[in-house]
Amino acid sequence: MNAQVPVKSRESAPEEAKQEIKKQQNGAALFIESLKKQNVEIIFGYPGGAVLPLYDALYKDPIKHILARHEQGAIHAAEGYARVSGKAGVVIATSGPGATNLVTGITDAMMDSLPLVVFTGQVATTVVGTDAFQEADIVGITQPITKHNYQVKNINDIPRIVKEAFHIASTGRKGPVLVDIPKDIANTIFESEVDDNAPINLPGYQPTLHPNFLQIQKAVKAIGEAKQPLILAGAGILAADASVELTEFAEKHNIPVTNTLLGLGSINGEHELFLGMAGMHGTFTSNMAISNCDLLINIGARFDDRLTGDLSKFAQKAKIIHIDIDPAEIGKNVPTDIPIVADAKEALKALLKQEIETPDTLQWHEYLAECLAEFPLWYDAKEPDTVYPQQAVELINRITNGEAIVTTDVGQHQMWTAQYYKFKTDHNWVTSGGLGTMGFGFPAAIGAQFAKPDQRVISIVGDAGFQMTSQELALLKEFNLPVKIVILNNSCLGMVRQWQEAFYEERYSSSLMPVQPDFVKLAEAYGVKGYRINTIHEAEDILTEALLSDEPVLIDCRVKQLEVVNPMVAPGKGLDEMIGVKKG
Repeated sequence: MNAQVPVKSRESAPEEAKQEIKKQQNGAALFIESLKKQNVEIIFGYPGGAVLPLYDALYKDPIKHILARHEQGAIHAAEGYARVSGKAGVVIATSGPGATNLVTGITDAMMDSLPLVVFTGQVATTVVGTDAFQEADIVGITQPITKHNYQVKNINDIPRIVKEAFHIASTGRKGPVLVDIPKDIANTIFESEVDDNAPINLPGYQPTLHPNFLQIQKAVKAIGEAKQPLILAGAGILAADASVELTEFAEKHNIPVTNTLLGLGSINGEHELFLGMAGMHGTFTSNMAISNCDLLINIGARFDDRLTGDLSKFAQKAKIIHIDIDPAEIGKNVPTDIPIVADAKEALKALLKQEIETPDTLQWHEYLAECLAEFPLWYDAKEPDTVYPQQAVELINRITNGEAIVTTDVGQHQMWTAQYYKFKTDHNWVTSGGLGTMGFGFPAAIGAQFAKPDQRVISIVGDAGFQMTSQELALLKEFNLPVKIVILNNSCLGMVRQWQEAFYEERYSSSLMPVQPDFVKLAEAYGVKGYRINTIHEAEDILTEALLSDEPVLIDCRVKQLEVVNPMVAPGKGLDEMIGVKKG
């Protein structure tokens, strides 16, 4: 028989002891106080020896803490929280393996410009550098994958460092900041007074928010002369909360809009000016628009390789306007004619104030309409009983009216969701873009649900990626989070298998997964309701019941294994060399 460990109540300490605790404030208590001054409402974490002082302080002076079942789950949940809320996600992990388990999530946040503040425990300063138990140089490890990082060496620096960390993470081009706290610093008694109202003084960090007026005038002139203009809207629109301004600008000048993968949702997916996603698995129309436009207005996108294809063939006919808050991105991959360093919202507001007489673009719009009519997204559902993954996403879109928060991992299911889910509102699309992280989607949905408890959150994942973080099912039961997990289960590493089919003569080396868990039973083991879909005839009824319920559910949707994502720009090809653009 297992003994029950008595839990000491926070309220049980005598009043005299509480006063003594308050008087004898240590670094850990100062740390919690500093978090509260940054209006931190929720922390995702996992305790261990080096952070026990922090967790003890959290016990005495609570902030909502979510105990993930793995540090990877904690940091991906914080990413989902940050993407949906716009606030910095906060993570705590212990030293050594706890800290190194965060590295993938930190890199993911860095590449996708997500604001995180990550606190790691460290061994005592007296043994740093001696290969002490659970020591890792997390500051050195994470220097290339953070906006900035700190190791606290003086207890008096805690309030300043915490304040600066949140400022750096949440301003300019957003991203992760790491703060490493040695255990002895957390235990040190704090006696000095700190001026919490002192202004942040970071002379080397001064992001440019407002655009240069002369550059705006150059952009106005270029827009006024363009006969085939195109807006490429990236995640920078969402980070700047500039969706309203983007739509107004596009409508005012009748300019079509295409999105990067991470920019989806910045304009209504059913807007008449929206062409779809661009890039490797983008729409034919979007890629032809980029290939034939005479002016490309890039707002908040970094011209990554999955968007551009062969750089020597990218937008060869276009003058390039690039608006980005990070000057390092402008001209990095694609030569830029009119660079504008600014916050996307501020740049669009400046452009909207200008009077621009745009030329007749009727022929341009007619050409794009012809592309869309002749080469729409397609799939061939020729097996009448089989569930095709595209069908499943279309059903999810119809049932939720394009208004759910949707998260994914990386792979085929990610591309099908990007293609067939029509996001009607911003901040509803949560995916791993730059790093392409398997295991991201499900914990990110948990973070998104904590950020927006009244919204419907759906995690569309592959069977392989889901198994990397499936232990976080415990959180759905613990907090009764109504997250809906839809596994597009094709019993393989779908995108790996597709590439092996296309480029490796169907040599499916370690990409098929014939042995899978019973996902319904796995969900039920955690106290979560499970459904299984085997045929298209039962798909709509089951998805409707599951997705519109008020409880957490998992849906094991068995889909066609050998289905591929079309269309596609093969590696090394230009956007105008797409394959799989037409049925048959």
